[in-house]
Amino acid sequence: MLKLVLRRLLLAIPLLLVVSFTMFALMELIPGDPAARIAGDHATTSILEQIRERLGLDEPVFVRYVEWLSGAIHGDFGTSLFNSQPVVESITDRLPATLSLALAGTVLAVAIGVPAGIVAARRPGSLVDRGVTALTSLGLAIPTFWLGLILIVIFVYRLAWLPPTGFVPFTESPAEWARTIAMPAIALGIPSSAVLARQTRSALVDVLQQDYMRAARARGASHRGALLHHGLKNAAAPLITVLGFEILAMLGGSIVIEQLFAIHGFGDLAYNAVQTRDFPVVQGVVVVTALLVVLINLAVDLLYAWANPKARPT
Repeated sequence: MLKLVLRRLLLAIPLLLVVSFTMFALMELIPGDPAARIAGDHATTSILEQIRERLGLDEPVFVRYVEWLSGAIHGDFGTSLFNSQPVVESITDRLPATLSLALAGTVLAVAIGVPAGIVAARRPGSLVDRGVTALTSLGLAIPTFWLGLILIVIFVYRLAWLPPTGFVPFTESPAEWARTIAMPAIALGIPSSAVLARQTRSALVDVLQQDYMRAARARGASHRGALLHHGLKNAAAPLITVLGFEILAMLGGSIVIEQLFAIHGFGDLAYNAVQTRDFPVVQGVVVVTALLVVLINLAVDLLYAWANPKARPT
Protein backbone atom coordinates (compact mmCIF):
# COMPACT_ATOMS: atom_id res chain seq x y z
CA MET A 1 0.00 0.00 0.00
CA LEU A 2 2.80 2.39 0.88
CA LYS A 3 4.42 1.75 -2.49
CA LEU A 4 1.13 2.58 -4.23
CA VAL A 5 0.77 5.85 -2.31
CA LEU A 6 4.33 6.95 -3.03
CA ARG A 7 4.06 6.08 -6.72
CA ARG A 8 0.82 8.01 -7.13
CA LEU A 9 2.17 11.06 -5.30
CA LEU A 10 5.29 11.09 -7.48
CA LEU A 11 3.16 10.84 -10.63
CA ALA A 12 1.11 13.78 -9.39
CA ILE A 13 4.10 16.14 -9.65
CA PRO A 14 4.37 16.20 -13.48
CA LEU A 15 0.57 16.21 -13.69
CA LEU A 16 0.33 19.36 -11.58
CA LEU A 17 3.07 21.01 -13.63
CA VAL A 18 1.29 20.27 -16.92
CA VAL A 19 -2.09 21.39 -15.56
CA SER A 20 -0.74 24.61 -14.07
CA PHE A 21 1.21 25.63 -17.18
CA THR A 22 -1.68 24.76 -19.50
CA MET A 23 -4.06 26.90 -17.47
CA PHE A 24 -1.52 29.71 -17.31
CA ALA A 25 -1.29 29.71 -21.09
CA LEU A 26 -5.05 29.40 -21.63
CA MET A 27 -5.75 32.40 -19.44
CA GLU A 28 -3.87 34.50 -21.98
CA LEU A 29 -6.46 33.56 -24.62
CA ILE A 30 -9.44 34.80 -22.59
CA PRO A 31 -10.65 38.18 -23.94
CA GLY A 32 -10.27 41.19 -21.68
CA ASP A 33 -7.57 43.04 -19.81
CA PRO A 34 -7.30 42.77 -16.00
CA ALA A 35 -5.49 46.10 -15.89
CA ALA A 36 -8.44 47.77 -17.65
CA ARG A 37 -10.85 46.27 -15.12
CA ILE A 38 -8.76 47.56 -12.23
CA ALA A 39 -8.22 51.06 -13.68
CA GLY A 40 -11.78 51.60 -14.89
CA ASP A 41 -13.30 52.64 -18.20
CA HIS A 42 -11.68 56.09 -18.40
CA ALA A 43 -8.08 55.12 -17.63
CA THR A 44 -5.32 56.49 -19.81
CA THR A 45 -2.75 54.37 -21.62
CA SER A 46 0.01 55.39 -19.22
CA ILE A 47 -2.06 54.33 -16.20
CA LEU A 48 -2.78 50.96 -17.80
CA GLU A 49 0.93 50.44 -18.48
CA GLN A 50 1.79 51.30 -14.90
CA ILE A 51 -0.75 48.80 -13.58
CA ARG A 52 0.51 46.07 -15.93
CA GLU A 53 4.08 46.74 -14.85
CA ARG A 54 3.14 46.69 -11.16
CA LEU A 55 1.29 43.40 -11.55
CA GLY A 56 3.93 41.88 -13.81
CA LEU A 57 1.47 41.52 -16.69
CA ASP A 58 3.93 43.12 -19.12
CA GLU A 59 6.30 40.15 -18.86
CA PRO A 60 6.16 37.09 -21.18
CA VAL A 61 3.91 34.20 -20.15
CA PHE A 62 6.78 31.79 -19.52
CA VAL A 63 8.63 34.27 -17.30
CA ARG A 64 5.51 34.91 -15.23
CA TYR A 65 4.88 31.18 -14.94
CA VAL A 66 8.39 30.48 -13.64
CA GLU A 67 8.00 33.27 -11.09
CA TRP A 68 4.63 31.88 -10.01
CA LEU A 69 5.99 28.33 -9.82
CA SER A 70 8.92 29.36 -7.63
CA GLY A 71 6.45 30.86 -5.16
CA ALA A 72 3.96 27.98 -5.41
CA ILE A 73 6.65 25.47 -4.43
CA HIS A 74 6.90 27.34 -1.11
CA GLY A 75 3.11 27.55 -0.70
CA ASP A 76 2.72 31.07 -2.10
CA PHE A 77 0.22 31.28 -4.97
CA GLY A 78 0.47 35.06 -5.18
CA THR A 79 -2.18 37.65 -4.40
CA SER A 80 -5.48 38.55 -6.03
CA LEU A 81 -5.28 41.26 -8.68
CA PHE A 82 -8.41 42.97 -7.36
CA ASN A 83 -8.47 42.77 -3.56
CA SER A 84 -4.78 42.08 -2.85
CA GLN A 85 -5.76 39.10 -0.68
CA PRO A 86 -3.31 36.18 -0.72
CA VAL A 87 -4.64 33.39 -2.93
CA VAL A 88 -3.90 30.75 -0.30
CA GLU A 89 -6.00 32.70 2.20
CA SER A 90 -8.88 33.00 -0.29
CA ILE A 91 -8.79 29.25 -0.95
CA THR A 92 -8.61 28.26 2.72
CA ASP A 93 -11.54 30.57 3.46
CA ARG A 94 -13.73 29.12 0.70
CA LEU A 95 -12.70 25.46 0.48
CA PRO A 96 -14.32 24.24 3.75
CA ALA A 97 -17.79 25.18 2.49
CA THR A 98 -17.37 23.20 -0.73
CA LEU A 99 -15.82 20.21 1.04
CA SER A 100 -18.69 20.22 3.55
CA LEU A 101 -21.15 20.29 0.69
CA ALA A 102 -19.43 17.43 -1.15
CA LEU A 103 -19.07 15.37 2.05
CA ALA A 104 -22.72 15.81 3.01
CA GLY A 105 -23.82 15.01 -0.54
CA THR A 106 -21.66 11.88 -0.59
CA VAL A 107 -22.99 10.62 2.75
CA LEU A 108 -26.55 11.20 1.56
CA ALA A 109 -25.89 9.48 -1.78
CA VAL A 110 -24.39 6.41 -0.10
CA ALA A 111 -27.09 6.28 2.59
CA ILE A 112 -29.85 6.27 -0.05
CA GLY A 113 -28.25 4.66 -3.09
CA VAL A 114 -26.57 1.59 -1.60
CA PRO A 115 -29.57 0.31 0.45
CA ALA A 116 -31.89 0.96 -2.51
CA GLY A 117 -29.59 -1.03 -4.78
CA ILE A 118 -29.41 -3.89 -2.28
CA VAL A 119 -33.20 -4.05 -1.94
CA ALA A 120 -33.62 -4.09 -5.72
CA ALA A 121 -30.92 -6.75 -6.22
CA ARG A 122 -32.47 -9.18 -3.72
CA ARG A 123 -35.55 -9.58 -5.92
CA PRO A 124 -34.60 -8.76 -9.53
CA GLY A 125 -37.59 -8.27 -11.78
CA SER A 126 -39.97 -7.77 -8.86
CA LEU A 127 -42.26 -4.80 -8.27
CA VAL A 128 -39.72 -3.39 -5.79
CA ASP A 129 -36.94 -3.68 -8.35
CA ARG A 130 -39.02 -1.90 -10.98
CA GLY A 131 -39.93 0.82 -8.50
CA VAL A 132 -36.29 1.44 -7.59
CA THR A 133 -35.38 1.53 -11.30
CA ALA A 134 -38.10 4.08 -11.98
CA LEU A 135 -37.03 6.28 -9.07
CA THR A 136 -33.39 6.15 -10.13
CA SER A 137 -34.36 7.16 -13.66
CA LEU A 138 -36.21 10.12 -12.20
CA GLY A 139 -33.23 11.02 -10.01
CA LEU A 140 -30.89 10.96 -13.00
CA ALA A 141 -33.23 13.09 -15.12
CA ILE A 142 -33.73 15.92 -12.60
CA PRO A 143 -31.21 18.79 -13.01
CA THR A 144 -29.55 19.76 -9.75
CA PHE A 145 -30.46 23.45 -10.04
CA TRP A 146 -34.13 22.62 -10.67
CA LEU A 147 -34.17 20.26 -7.69
CA GLY A 148 -32.58 23.01 -5.61
CA LEU A 149 -35.34 25.44 -6.61
CA ILE A 150 -38.01 22.89 -5.68
CA LEU A 151 -36.37 22.39 -2.29
CA ILE A 152 -36.34 26.14 -1.69
CA VAL A 153 -40.05 26.39 -2.51
CA ILE A 154 -40.93 23.50 -0.18
CA PHE A 155 -38.63 23.96 2.82
CA VAL A 156 -38.29 27.76 2.77
CA TYR A 157 -41.53 29.25 1.45
CA ARG A 158 -44.01 26.48 2.24
CA LEU A 159 -42.72 25.01 5.51
CA ALA A 160 -40.28 27.74 6.64
CA TRP A 161 -37.97 25.11 8.11
CA LEU A 162 -34.64 26.04 6.54
CA PRO A 163 -32.80 29.26 5.64
CA PRO A 164 -32.86 30.01 1.90
CA THR A 165 -29.20 30.96 1.49
CA GLY A 166 -25.86 31.18 3.27
CA PHE A 167 -23.50 28.81 5.01
CA VAL A 168 -22.51 28.46 8.68
CA PRO A 169 -19.23 26.58 9.38
CA PHE A 170 -19.48 23.42 11.45
CA THR A 171 -17.02 24.83 14.00
CA GLU A 172 -19.33 27.75 14.74
CA SER A 173 -22.59 25.84 15.15
CA PRO A 174 -23.13 22.19 14.14
CA ALA A 175 -26.90 22.67 14.20
CA GLU A 176 -26.85 25.71 11.93
CA TRP A 177 -24.30 24.00 9.70
CA ALA A 178 -26.73 21.12 9.21
CA ARG A 179 -29.61 23.52 8.47
CA THR A 180 -27.65 25.52 5.90
CA ILE A 181 -26.10 22.50 4.21
CA ALA A 182 -29.25 20.34 4.05
CA MET A 183 -30.85 21.60 0.82
CA PRO A 184 -27.59 21.96 -1.17
CA ALA A 185 -26.53 18.47 -0.07
CA ILE A 186 -29.87 16.99 -1.14
CA ALA A 187 -29.68 18.74 -4.52
CA LEU A 188 -26.21 17.29 -5.10
CA GLY A 189 -26.75 13.92 -3.45
CA ILE A 190 -30.00 12.76 -5.08
CA PRO A 191 -28.60 12.35 -8.64
CA SER A 192 -25.52 10.60 -7.25
CA SER A 193 -27.67 8.29 -5.12
CA ALA A 194 -29.51 7.23 -8.28
CA VAL A 195 -26.20 6.34 -9.94
CA LEU A 196 -25.03 4.39 -6.87
CA ALA A 197 -28.35 2.55 -6.59
CA ARG A 198 -28.14 1.37 -10.19
CA GLN A 199 -24.49 0.36 -9.84
CA THR A 200 -25.14 -1.49 -6.58
CA ARG A 201 -28.09 -3.32 -8.04
CA SER A 202 -26.20 -4.32 -11.20
CA ALA A 203 -23.10 -5.50 -9.32
CA LEU A 204 -25.04 -7.47 -6.71
CA VAL A 205 -27.25 -9.24 -9.25
CA ASP A 206 -24.10 -10.60 -10.91
CA VAL A 207 -22.46 -11.51 -7.60
CA LEU A 208 -25.52 -13.32 -6.23
CA GLN A 209 -25.39 -15.70 -9.20
CA GLN A 210 -21.81 -16.78 -8.51
CA ASP A 211 -20.94 -20.28 -7.25
CA TYR A 212 -19.40 -19.08 -3.97
CA MET A 213 -22.70 -17.44 -3.04
CA ARG A 214 -24.52 -20.74 -3.60
CA ALA A 215 -21.84 -22.48 -1.54
CA ALA A 216 -22.33 -20.02 1.31
CA ARG A 217 -26.08 -20.68 1.26
CA ALA A 218 -25.43 -24.43 1.17
CA ARG A 219 -23.29 -24.13 4.31
CA GLY A 220 -26.26 -22.73 6.17
CA ALA A 221 -25.82 -18.98 5.73
CA SER A 222 -29.01 -17.01 5.40
CA HIS A 223 -29.70 -15.07 2.23
CA ARG A 224 -29.19 -11.79 4.09
CA GLY A 225 -26.01 -13.00 5.81
CA ALA A 226 -24.48 -14.28 2.58
CA LEU A 227 -25.33 -11.00 0.85
CA LEU A 228 -23.83 -8.79 3.56
CA HIS A 229 -20.73 -10.85 4.38
CA HIS A 230 -19.81 -12.17 0.95
CA GLY A 231 -21.80 -10.49 -1.79
CA LEU A 232 -21.53 -6.85 -0.81
CA LYS A 233 -17.75 -6.84 -0.44
CA ASN A 234 -17.24 -8.58 -3.79
CA ALA A 235 -19.60 -6.10 -5.44
CA ALA A 236 -17.88 -3.14 -3.78
CA ALA A 237 -15.01 -2.76 -6.28
CA PRO A 238 -17.02 -1.25 -9.17
CA LEU A 239 -19.15 0.65 -6.65
CA ILE A 240 -16.07 2.32 -5.18
CA THR A 241 -14.93 3.39 -8.65
CA VAL A 242 -18.32 4.95 -9.42
CA LEU A 243 -18.36 6.64 -6.02
CA GLY A 244 -15.03 8.31 -6.80
CA PHE A 245 -16.45 9.71 -10.05
CA GLU A 246 -19.56 10.94 -8.24
CA ILE A 247 -17.51 12.78 -5.60
CA LEU A 248 -15.60 14.56 -8.35
CA ALA A 249 -18.89 15.35 -10.10
CA MET A 250 -20.26 16.86 -6.90
CA LEU A 251 -17.17 19.03 -6.51
CA GLY A 252 -17.66 20.27 -10.06
CA GLY A 253 -21.41 20.68 -9.68
CA SER A 254 -20.96 22.73 -6.53
CA ILE A 255 -20.42 25.81 -8.73
CA VAL A 256 -24.09 25.84 -9.76
CA ILE A 257 -25.38 24.93 -6.29
CA GLU A 258 -23.23 27.56 -4.57
CA GLN A 259 -24.58 30.22 -6.93
CA LEU A 260 -28.15 29.08 -6.29
CA PHE A 261 -27.88 29.03 -2.49
CA ALA A 262 -25.50 32.01 -2.22
CA ILE A 263 -22.76 29.91 -0.62
CA HIS A 264 -19.37 31.57 -0.87
CA GLY A 265 -17.43 28.40 -1.53
CA PHE A 266 -14.64 27.17 -3.75
CA GLY A 267 -16.84 27.02 -6.85
CA ASP A 268 -18.05 30.56 -6.31
CA LEU A 269 -14.44 31.71 -5.95
CA ALA A 270 -13.50 30.00 -9.23
CA TYR A 271 -16.48 31.46 -11.10
CA ASN A 272 -15.78 35.03 -9.98
CA ALA A 273 -12.05 34.69 -10.68
CA VAL A 274 -12.68 33.55 -14.25
CA GLN A 275 -15.21 36.33 -14.80
CA THR A 276 -12.71 39.01 -13.69
CA ARG A 277 -9.62 37.32 -15.19
CA ASP A 278 -7.99 37.21 -11.77
CA PHE A 279 -5.00 35.13 -12.96
CA PRO A 280 -3.44 34.23 -9.57
CA VAL A 281 -6.76 33.10 -8.09
CA VAL A 282 -7.66 31.03 -11.16
CA GLN A 283 -4.24 29.42 -11.13
CA GLY A 284 -4.49 28.58 -7.44
CA VAL A 285 -7.99 27.17 -7.87
CA VAL A 286 -6.89 24.95 -10.76
CA VAL A 287 -3.88 23.58 -8.90
CA VAL A 288 -5.87 22.85 -5.74
CA THR A 289 -8.62 21.21 -7.82
CA ALA A 290 -6.06 19.00 -9.58
CA LEU A 291 -4.58 18.08 -6.20
CA LEU A 292 -8.04 17.16 -4.88
CA VAL A 293 -8.62 14.96 -7.93
CA VAL A 294 -5.30 13.19 -7.30
CA LEU A 295 -6.11 12.62 -3.62
CA ILE A 296 -9.63 11.36 -4.33
CA ASN A 297 -8.36 8.96 -6.99
CA LEU A 298 -5.70 7.76 -4.57
CA ALA A 299 -8.35 7.11 -1.91
CA VAL A 300 -10.42 5.21 -4.50
CA ASP A 301 -7.41 3.06 -5.42
CA LEU A 302 -6.74 2.26 -1.76
CA LEU A 303 -10.36 1.28 -1.18
CA TYR A 304 -10.35 -0.74 -4.39
CA ALA A 305 -7.26 -2.63 -3.20
CA TRP A 306 -9.01 -3.32 0.10
CA ALA A 307 -12.09 -4.70 -1.66
CA ASN A 308 -10.11 -6.66 -4.26
CA PRO A 309 -6.87 -8.17 -2.87
CA LYS A 310 -5.81 -9.18 -6.40
CA ALA A 311 -5.47 -5.48 -7.28
CA ARG A 312 -2.98 -4.81 -4.49
CA PRO A 313 0.53 -3.92 -5.70
CA THR A 314 3.23 -6.46 -5.02
